[in-house]
Amino acid sequence: MQARRSAQWYSGDVRNSYIHRAWMRRGLPADAFDGRPHIAIANTASDLTPCNAHLNEVARSVADGIHRAGGIPLNLPVVSLGETQVRPTAMLWRNMAAMAIEEMLRANPIDAVVLLGGCDKTIPALLMGAASVDLPAVVVPGGPMLTGTFRGVPLGCGTDVWKLSEEVRAGTLSAAEFQRSEGSMIRSKGHCNTMGTASTMGLLAEVLGMTLPGIAGTPAPDSRLLEAAHATGELAVELADTGRRPSTVLSRGSFLNAIVALAALGGSTNAVVHLLAIAGRLGVPLAQDDFDRTGAGVPLLVDLQPAGRFLMDDLYRAGGLHAVLAEVRDLLDPAALTVTGRPLVEHLGTPLVYDREVIRPREAPLQPHAGIAVLRGNLAPGGAVIKPAAASPHLLRHRGPAVVFDSIEDVHARLDDPDLDVTADSVLILRGCGPKGYPGMPEVSNMPLPAKLLAQGVRDMVRICDGRMSGTAYGTVVLHVTPEAAAGGPLGKVRTGDMIILDVENRRLDVDIPDIELAIRDPAPEMVKAFAAPARGWERLYVDTVGQADTGADCDFLLGSSGDQVSRESH
Repeated sequence: MQARRSAQWYSGDVRNSYIHRAWMRRGLPADAFDGRPHIAIANTASDLTPCNAHLNEVARSVADGIHRAGGIPLNLPVVSLGETQVRPTAMLWRNMAAMAIEEMLRANPIDAVVLLGGCDKTIPALLMGAASVDLPAVVVPGGPMLTGTFRGVPLGCGTDVWKLSEEVRAGTLSAAEFQRSEGSMIRSKGHCNTMGTASTMGLLAEVLGMTLPGIAGTPAPDSRLLEAAHATGELAVELADTGRRPSTVLSRGSFLNAIVALAALGGSTNAVVHLLAIAGRLGVPLAQDDFDRTGAGVPLLVDLQPAGRFLMDDLYRAGGLHAVLAEVRDLLDPAALTVTGRPLVEHLGTPLVYDREVIRPREAPLQPHAGIAVLRGNLAPGGAVIKPAAASPHLLRHRGPAVVFDSIEDVHARLDDPDLDVTADSVLILRGCGPKGYPGMPEVSNMPLPAKLLAQGVRDMVRICDGRMSGTAYGTVVLHVTPEAAAGGPLGKVRTGDMIILDVENRRLDVDIPDIELAIRDPAPEMVKAFAAPARGWERLYVDTVGQADTGADCDFLLGSSGDQVSRESH
């Protein structure tokens, strides 16, 4: 058994130990300090993070499991980010949340931690913070909501918001009917029910080895989530006893397994920046190109929105994550561990698939090659990504004139102007939306289409942006363009009318002008004028230190790990 870290606070008969014990005796008995492990429950529940509002109930089941296994459960509320609520974008605060989580785990007398997350940025932030402090840790994903229906048709959170709002702009759905669908969109507790970022990161947390095997994807209202949360509490005590830490679980093989799963699931492009950031905290070598090298040939097996038809409770009903992983077992690193101490592949067994419409067999996939594609060229020398599974096949090789927007406000102001010079062959470019430029890299890359083209029946166009897009979104969208325009990237030099060439098969993204001309072009005056460093606070610190998308958009001073030791006493 490992020496208890919490004993550094509680053991002995000196004044400082007395202070630490006495102030915790509000409900804890004297024997709570006799060697029992103290387990924090890092809880992102918040009424302003609607997808995580149920995590207080989950925390109670975790606490019961910890207590049953002989541990001391301690609720620790941490920074929570509601993707649908916070402005200007939740991504601005992912690194801040990770930093705060890391510091609170390090500063307090705890021996292990259970990480409760759900909404998009919460699981990445929890894993980043836990990786940097490197205490024994395990994740409980909050799970997706149940599927609501509107006019008898299942609704996909996010995905159908984009679709229905475009139909309103096209004149095929009334504003009143659109508003009526609002009451049907969110049926229950839990995060989005599409294969968006929340679902993707919950599932990938398990593929990385950081959850109790079998928990990821359990719907939030399902009683089996509470059962698994209880078992996770018991597992946390074992982790404290054995000292099994993120650094002993998470290897390069773990991250490559996550890339395989990302492709097979049709997961969110946001997983790219989150996995890169988590790996950066551990010093695990992982690059943007690994997503293409490892995932490009992996077939898409799961028929879920936004790339397909079904939703997350259908995936759970059809056999769940393990049924999908079993189909690609030969592509997984057999040595990659989980928090149980056993390899991931050992937990797969021979899971059954109960609905082959939802989970396709390997020999009959939705798409034979569905991983994230990494593009390079004179428009993205540091790389850009596209999700072919969510794109229109006929647009994956395309040449068309640029229509340039310098901000999302510029899009809102001009996109529906009937005099806008745009056709279905145009390439919409939105810049100033990268980590530094916005700041915070918002989910705006899947910009809406011009109203006059929607009225003509156009439903997809090539769009290029240095920002991100929601994992619930779809379309032929090139995003994470690096370097971003605000960091001097060539995207800031493109002019309306320049010919843009997209060639996904050959992994190219170019503007068709001579390189020497591009090199001597000045950035657009609007871009130079629009970017000014904030005056103070986290936003200033973020802009001054954030990296580009190709390395995970983490802050340079947060890379790596500081461990769990605090050398000085406060009294």
